[in-house]
Amino acid sequence: MKYELKQHFQIESARFLPNLPPEHPCSRMHGHSFKIILTLVGDLDPHIGWVIDYNDIQSKMLPLITLIDHRVLNEVEGLENPTSELLAKWLFDRACIHIPSLRKVSVAETPMTECSYPA
Repeated sequence: MKYELKQHFQIESARFLPNLPPEHPCSRMHGHSFKIILTLVGDLDPHIGWVIDYNDIQSKMLPLITLIDHRVLNEVEGLENPTSELLAKWLFDRACIHIPSLRKVSVAETPMTECSYPA
């Protein structure tokens, strides 16, 4: 039987969306308290009683989180147009290398908005 685990991260980052018309508010520099949610799926280790140690997830994500926390996302390689959709894909593509059971990355830029990759 498979289990689904979620681990949440919070970052503070600035960005602007360069492909929008200049009159759009998101074309100007602004900041967000991004919530990042990793969804993992795996089998239970019957001896330990868990799928993966949340500490292991955190330590594997720390280098990626460090690259984007308290940064201007546009200055991060691969995030020149840092929409939430592209940030979710950027995180997924890098995190799945170190966390094979990763199935989805969700990014919420406000408490009312959220996107996921892959869907």
